[in-house]
Amino acid sequence: MNKGKQKDNNTLVFIDDSGDAGFKLSKGSSEFFIISAIIFDDNLEVERTAVAIKELRRELFRRDDVEFKFHKSNKNVRKKFLEKISEFKFRVRCLVVDKKNIYSKHLRTDKNSFYGYIIKTMLKYSENTILDAKIRIDGSGDRIFRKSFTTYLRKELNNNEKKILKNCKLIDSKNDVLIQMADMVAGSIYRSYQKDKNDAGIYKNIIKKRIEDEWNFH
Repeated sequence: MNKGKQKDNNTLVFIDDSGDAGFKLSKGSSEFFIISAIIFDDNLEVERTAVAIKELRRELFRRDDVEFKFHKSNKNVRKKFLEKISEFKFRVRCLVVDKKNIYSKHLRTDKNSFYGYIIKTMLKYSENTILDAKIRIDGSGDRIFRKSFTTYLRKELNNNEKKILKNCKLIDSKNDVLIQMADMVAGSIYRSYQKDKNDAGIYKNIIKKRIEDEWNFH
Protein backbone atom coordinates (compact mmCIF):
# COMPACT_ATOMS: atom_id res chain seq x y z
CA MET A 1 0.00 0.00 0.00
CA ASN A 2 1.28 3.44 -0.90
CA LYS A 3 0.96 5.24 2.40
CA GLY A 4 1.61 8.64 0.90
CA LYS A 5 -1.24 8.21 -1.54
CA GLN A 6 -3.53 6.99 1.24
CA LYS A 7 -2.82 10.16 3.16
CA ASP A 8 -3.79 12.26 0.15
CA ASN A 9 -7.06 10.36 -0.17
CA ASN A 10 -7.90 11.25 3.42
CA THR A 11 -7.41 14.99 2.95
CA LEU A 12 -10.63 16.83 3.79
CA VAL A 13 -10.87 20.61 3.43
CA PHE A 14 -13.56 22.91 4.83
CA ILE A 15 -13.71 26.42 3.38
CA ASP A 16 -15.48 29.60 4.44
CA ASP A 17 -14.91 33.33 4.10
CA SER A 18 -15.06 36.52 6.09
CA GLY A 19 -15.68 40.00 4.81
CA ASP A 20 -17.76 40.49 1.68
CA ALA A 21 -17.19 40.25 -2.06
CA GLY A 22 -18.30 43.80 -2.78
CA PHE A 23 -16.03 46.59 -4.05
CA LYS A 24 -17.97 49.69 -3.02
CA LEU A 25 -15.36 50.48 -0.41
CA SER A 26 -16.62 54.00 0.17
CA LYS A 27 -20.17 52.72 0.75
CA GLY A 28 -19.57 50.05 3.36
CA SER A 29 -17.97 47.12 1.56
CA SER A 30 -15.25 45.48 3.62
CA GLU A 31 -11.65 46.53 3.00
CA PHE A 32 -10.48 42.94 3.21
CA PHE A 33 -11.85 39.60 2.04
CA ILE A 34 -10.51 36.41 3.58
CA ILE A 35 -10.88 32.80 2.49
CA SER A 36 -9.90 30.24 5.10
CA ALA A 37 -9.35 26.51 4.62
CA ILE A 38 -9.39 24.04 7.49
CA ILE A 39 -7.41 20.99 6.36
CA PHE A 40 -7.58 17.57 7.98
CA ASP A 41 -5.29 14.72 6.95
CA ASP A 42 -6.89 12.10 9.19
CA ASN A 43 -10.52 10.99 9.13
CA LEU A 44 -10.53 10.08 12.81
CA GLU A 45 -9.40 13.59 13.72
CA VAL A 46 -12.28 14.98 11.66
CA GLU A 47 -14.74 12.94 13.71
CA ARG A 48 -13.10 13.80 17.04
CA THR A 49 -13.14 17.52 16.26
CA ALA A 50 -16.78 17.46 15.18
CA VAL A 51 -17.82 15.65 18.38
CA ALA A 52 -15.89 18.16 20.52
CA ILE A 53 -17.63 21.09 18.81
CA LYS A 54 -21.05 19.50 19.35
CA GLU A 55 -20.24 18.86 23.01
CA LEU A 56 -19.12 22.47 23.42
CA ARG A 57 -22.33 23.69 21.78
CA ARG A 58 -24.41 21.71 24.24
CA GLU A 59 -22.30 22.96 27.15
CA LEU A 60 -22.66 26.59 26.08
CA PHE A 61 -26.24 26.67 24.80
CA ARG A 62 -27.94 23.54 26.19
CA ARG A 63 -29.23 22.87 22.67
CA ASP A 64 -28.11 21.15 19.51
CA ASP A 65 -29.47 23.53 16.87
CA VAL A 66 -27.32 26.61 17.49
CA GLU A 67 -24.97 27.56 14.66
CA PHE A 68 -21.53 28.88 15.56
CA LYS A 69 -20.89 32.04 13.55
CA PHE A 70 -18.08 34.43 14.36
CA HIS A 71 -20.00 37.66 13.80
CA LYS A 72 -22.94 36.47 15.91
CA SER A 73 -20.84 35.21 18.82
CA ASN A 74 -19.63 37.14 21.84
CA LYS A 75 -16.01 37.26 22.96
CA ASN A 76 -16.43 34.45 25.48
CA VAL A 77 -17.97 32.04 22.95
CA ARG A 78 -15.29 32.84 20.38
CA LYS A 79 -12.46 32.21 22.83
CA LYS A 80 -13.93 28.96 24.16
CA PHE A 81 -14.56 27.67 20.65
CA LEU A 82 -11.05 28.45 19.44
CA GLU A 83 -9.43 27.05 22.57
CA LYS A 84 -11.39 23.81 22.11
CA ILE A 85 -10.57 23.27 18.44
CA SER A 86 -6.88 24.14 18.92
CA GLU A 87 -6.53 20.86 20.83
CA PHE A 88 -6.96 18.92 17.58
CA LYS A 89 -4.71 18.28 14.60
CA PHE A 90 -5.64 20.37 11.58
CA ARG A 91 -3.97 22.93 9.36
CA VAL A 92 -5.17 26.38 8.38
CA ARG A 93 -4.31 28.02 5.10
CA CYS A 94 -5.85 31.37 4.27
CA LEU A 95 -5.73 33.98 1.56
CA VAL A 96 -6.07 37.59 2.68
CA VAL A 97 -7.24 39.95 -0.06
CA ASP A 98 -6.79 43.68 0.33
CA LYS A 99 -9.37 44.69 -2.26
CA LYS A 100 -7.49 47.74 -3.43
CA ASN A 101 -5.02 45.27 -4.99
CA ILE A 102 -7.72 43.79 -7.27
CA TYR A 103 -7.68 45.63 -10.60
CA SER A 104 -9.71 43.29 -12.82
CA LYS A 105 -13.02 44.91 -13.73
CA HIS A 106 -14.59 41.47 -14.13
CA LEU A 107 -13.60 40.37 -10.61
CA ARG A 108 -14.69 43.70 -9.15
CA THR A 109 -18.16 43.52 -10.69
CA ASP A 110 -18.98 39.79 -10.64
CA LYS A 111 -19.10 38.50 -7.05
CA ASN A 112 -19.35 34.83 -7.99
CA SER A 113 -16.33 35.09 -10.30
CA PHE A 114 -14.35 36.89 -7.60
CA TYR A 115 -15.27 34.28 -5.01
CA GLY A 116 -14.41 31.38 -7.31
CA TYR A 117 -11.13 32.95 -8.38
CA ILE A 118 -9.97 33.51 -4.79
CA ILE A 119 -10.85 29.95 -3.74
CA LYS A 120 -9.09 28.56 -6.81
CA THR A 121 -6.00 30.65 -6.11
CA MET A 122 -5.76 29.53 -2.49
CA LEU A 123 -6.11 25.84 -3.37
CA LYS A 124 -3.85 25.96 -6.43
CA TYR A 125 -0.90 27.58 -4.69
CA SER A 126 -0.80 25.47 -1.52
CA GLU A 127 2.81 24.31 -2.02
CA ASN A 128 1.45 20.82 -2.68
CA THR A 129 -0.04 20.55 0.81
CA ILE A 130 -3.53 20.00 -0.64
CA LEU A 131 -3.74 17.10 -3.08
CA ASP A 132 -6.56 14.75 -4.14
CA ALA A 133 -8.72 16.46 -1.52
CA LYS A 134 -12.39 16.36 -0.72
CA ILE A 135 -13.44 20.02 -0.66
CA ARG A 136 -16.42 21.24 1.35
CA ILE A 137 -17.46 24.88 0.88
CA ASP A 138 -20.08 26.95 2.69
CA GLY A 139 -22.99 27.17 0.31
CA SER A 140 -25.58 28.69 2.63
CA GLY A 141 -27.01 32.20 2.58
CA ASP A 142 -27.91 34.12 -0.56
CA ARG A 143 -24.82 33.29 -2.61
CA ILE A 144 -25.91 31.58 -5.81
CA PHE A 145 -23.81 28.56 -6.63
CA ARG A 146 -24.30 26.58 -9.78
CA LYS A 147 -22.85 23.43 -11.22
CA SER A 148 -20.49 25.64 -13.23
CA PHE A 149 -18.74 26.63 -9.99
CA THR A 150 -17.47 23.12 -9.24
CA THR A 151 -16.77 22.57 -12.93
CA TYR A 152 -14.61 25.71 -12.91
CA LEU A 153 -12.66 24.52 -9.86
CA ARG A 154 -12.10 21.07 -11.31
CA LYS A 155 -10.86 22.53 -14.62
CA GLU A 156 -8.53 24.98 -12.89
CA LEU A 157 -7.16 22.64 -10.22
CA ASN A 158 -6.79 19.27 -11.95
CA ASN A 159 -4.52 18.29 -14.82
CA ASN A 160 -2.48 15.31 -15.96
CA GLU A 161 0.41 16.23 -13.66
CA LYS A 162 -1.50 17.11 -10.51
CA LYS A 163 -4.92 16.45 -9.03
CA ILE A 164 -5.85 18.87 -6.26
CA LEU A 165 -9.59 18.33 -6.13
CA LYS A 166 -11.04 14.86 -5.65
CA ASN A 167 -14.59 16.14 -5.24
CA CYS A 168 -16.32 19.32 -4.17
CA LYS A 169 -19.59 19.82 -2.33
CA LEU A 170 -21.44 22.94 -1.25
CA ILE A 171 -22.68 22.49 2.30
CA ASP A 172 -25.25 24.41 4.33
CA SER A 173 -23.32 25.58 7.37
CA LYS A 174 -26.36 25.11 9.62
CA ASN A 175 -25.93 21.36 9.22
CA ASP A 176 -22.14 21.07 9.46
CA VAL A 177 -20.11 22.06 12.51
CA LEU A 178 -16.84 21.86 10.55
CA ILE A 179 -18.04 24.46 8.07
CA GLN A 180 -18.94 26.48 11.18
CA MET A 181 -15.38 25.93 12.36
CA ALA A 182 -14.11 27.36 9.06
CA ASP A 183 -16.34 30.41 9.65
CA MET A 184 -14.97 30.92 13.16
CA VAL A 185 -11.38 30.65 11.96
CA ALA A 186 -11.94 32.96 8.97
CA GLY A 187 -13.63 35.47 11.27
CA SER A 188 -10.73 35.31 13.72
CA ILE A 189 -8.18 36.02 11.02
CA TYR A 190 -10.34 38.77 9.52
CA ARG A 191 -10.68 40.42 12.94
CA SER A 192 -6.89 40.60 13.23
CA TYR A 193 -6.95 43.02 10.27
CA GLN A 194 -9.57 45.27 11.89
CA LYS A 195 -7.13 47.39 13.86
CA ASP A 196 -9.92 49.62 15.15
CA LYS A 197 -11.40 46.71 17.14
CA ASN A 198 -10.22 46.26 20.73
CA ASP A 199 -10.19 42.47 20.33
CA ALA A 200 -8.25 42.47 17.03
CA GLY A 201 -5.28 40.56 18.45
CA ILE A 202 -7.05 38.00 20.60
CA TYR A 203 -8.56 35.27 18.46
CA LYS A 204 -5.95 34.52 15.81
CA ASN A 205 -3.38 34.22 18.56
CA ILE A 206 -5.30 31.29 20.11
CA ILE A 207 -5.01 29.21 16.93
CA LYS A 208 -1.70 30.54 15.59
CA LYS A 209 0.04 27.17 16.00
CA ARG A 210 -2.46 25.70 13.52
CA ILE A 211 -1.95 28.38 10.86
CA GLU A 212 0.29 26.88 8.20
CA ASP A 213 0.07 29.76 5.76
CA GLU A 214 -1.43 33.26 5.81
CA TRP A 215 -0.91 34.62 2.33
CA ASN A 216 -1.52 38.28 1.61
CA PHE A 217 -2.68 38.46 -2.00
CA HIS A 218 -0.89 40.96 -4.27
